[in-house]
Amino acid sequence: MGDVKISGDELGKIVNEAAMKLFDFCDYPAVKYRILQLVGEAPDTERIKRLHGEFLHSDIVEQLYNEQDIKGGWGQFRSKDYSVKTVFPTSQVAIRRCLYIGLTYDDRDILMLANEYLEGILDGTIPAKGSEKNERANPWQTAEVCEQIEAIRPDNPICDSTIAQWNYIAGRAYEDGEYSYERDRAAQHEVFLTREARLVPMQPALLLKRRGQLGRGIEEAMLCHLGEGAYHNGYFWAECPEKLPEEFVGSKTRRWFHSFNFINQFRGGARYLSHVVEWLLDNRNKDGIWDYGSQIKDPWGYFGNFSINRKYAHNRVVDCTMEILSFLFKYIENNTWQEAKVPDKSAT
Repeated sequence: MGDVKISGDELGKIVNEAAMKLFDFCDYPAVKYRILQLVGEAPDTERIKRLHGEFLHSDIVEQLYNEQDIKGGWGQFRSKDYSVKTVFPTSQVAIRRCLYIGLTYDDRDILMLANEYLEGILDGTIPAKGSEKNERANPWQTAEVCEQIEAIRPDNPICDSTIAQWNYIAGRAYEDGEYSYERDRAAQHEVFLTREARLVPMQPALLLKRRGQLGRGIEEAMLCHLGEGAYHNGYFWAECPEKLPEEFVGSKTRRWFHSFNFINQFRGGARYLSHVVEWLLDNRNKDGIWDYGSQIKDPWGYFGNFSINRKYAHNRVVDCTMEILSFLFKYIENNTWQEAKVPDKSAT
């Protein structure tokens, strides 16, 4: 085990400096506005008010607005119809993009309508594709819908019962500080009236939206179980933080961020990610920001960038730096530096 080499204050200073270097590097108002959000500039400054107005009429916001349907969604919630060529493959992806670029509930009614769409799925007024044959499908989708509602507008009463169910399940599954599949299965069968041995995956993204209800001990147990699993085995993609190469630029660099961001949602994730942060800081380019290099179009990450429909000479640098900055600011928010440790990889 090794101590983190950089203090929280030092990292904050470095990350803020990198953010402002991107601010100077890119003239696109949506990028500049998002950077000011990330660094915490007061919302009443003349600069951010001007950029907010330009952001609301930028092409990436116009695209979301124009593609949104009358119900407030962008097609199916989570099941893509592969026979239809659409800009946003699912409503879930589009909503994630809204949040990623910095849209709020009050901006142009986009997320307000999306919230109504999500509430409609929960109350049954808007049909959403589920599965009558797979008993896990409905509770899984309900949890994902609530997670997005809570991301748009926290503490919505419509999600109370679902969050209470998952708090109960998590409390049973991790009641001894370690995960038990048997206790998880028993709790899910009790709550959802299911019978399958296969379980709905634990829902940390939903539970952490109200982490005060979850409790620090359960979050710590989930980090040790789910975060360590992502550290050693990857999350969604096989590549994972444990296996970072010496060279940052590569054809699959971007895939690792699925694992980074999954672990990074937990408080205390520095125990698995501090060497990732050092690796990122060591791989800034000559301008003090980042470039992935040539990338493939990953099915999830590709829809989270700032340059889908713009012809801009430095899209790759902008997209890469924005994703890294989003990760680093969340990392700073979720970690205490006195206890942050790096896993001893020689022991694995």
